[in-house]
Amino acid sequence: MSTTSRQAPPRPVPPSLFVRVAMRPMTRALNPLMRKLAGRRHVRMAAAIRHVGRKSGRAYMTPAGARVSGGVAVIPLTFGNQSDWSKNVWAAGGCSITADGRDYVADEPEFVDRRDAGPLLAATFGPVTRAGFRLLGIKQYLRLRVVPAGQAG
Repeated sequence: MSTTSRQAPPRPVPPSLFVRVAMRPMTRALNPLMRKLAGRRHVRMAAAIRHVGRKSGRAYMTPAGARVSGGVAVIPLTFGNQSDWSKNVWAAGGCSITADGRDYVADEPEFVDRRDAGPLLAATFGPVTRAGFRLLGIKQYLRLRVVPAGQAG
């Protein structure tokens, strides 16, 4: 994965109040199930993000709502850019993603603020999903360049 020059480290973006109060407790309960389903074919609500701990060096898998369109993956940062997994992906310069049963190598992570994400979101998510992002108060997205795992070189 590439660690070539990229944007400066992101300013901290916390999750919305609704996410902190309502979603965080639900996520703790649902994550074990989502880990089993993440990345499987026809399970569009969760992709499997595989990353390495920036301090521990351990391998992790985190379920996230990533979508791949063309050579780009977009991940809504429901819990903001200060989650351990997003910091790990940033520090490593990439990760691997399994989405809809397909494996990808992802690099060139870029945090995109909501105000700049319109065209990117329109290309990867439907209108109902985008409306859900607004209701959840998602403020930022992680954009990655992806190539199918068999074609990475």
